[in-house]
Amino acid sequence: MALKIRLARGGSKKRPYYHLVVADVRSPRDGRFIERLGYWNPMLAKDDATRVSLNQERIQHWLDHGALPTDRVARFMAEAGMMTREARSNPTKALPGKKAQERVAEKKQKEEDAAAAAEQAKADAAAAAAAPAEAPAEEAASE
Repeated sequence: MALKIRLARGGSKKRPYYHLVVADVRSPRDGRFIERLGYWNPMLAKDDATRVSLNQERIQHWLDHGALPTDRVARFMAEAGMMTREARSNPTKALPGKKAQERVAEKKQKEEDAAAAAEQAKADAAAAAAAPAEAPAEEAASE
């Protein structure tokens, strides 16, 4: 039987409260569990001492019997000094998705095309302004 130490949600609507339980992985999140090992009240301030409570003896017992903690529970256990957990890093999490990147690339291409067209129009206008000014001077010189 595969066991997990995980959170089971309780509380009312928009006021979550979680029990730390050991349960079979096939059981529903809020369903049948084997033993309650603590609680987590996310509504309390982060520095509140009663925000997280862990029964460390029983948690260690279940870890010795093969139970695996979920990521959130492993964080709590690491904060309590029961285990070490390496920090996770996902540097690509903040990047936009493919379609958003394509839209940005299209927008950037349109802006570059518009800037190039404006630059070309400016150069053409400067050339047109310079050409008639030289022509009358040449006509006056030839007369």
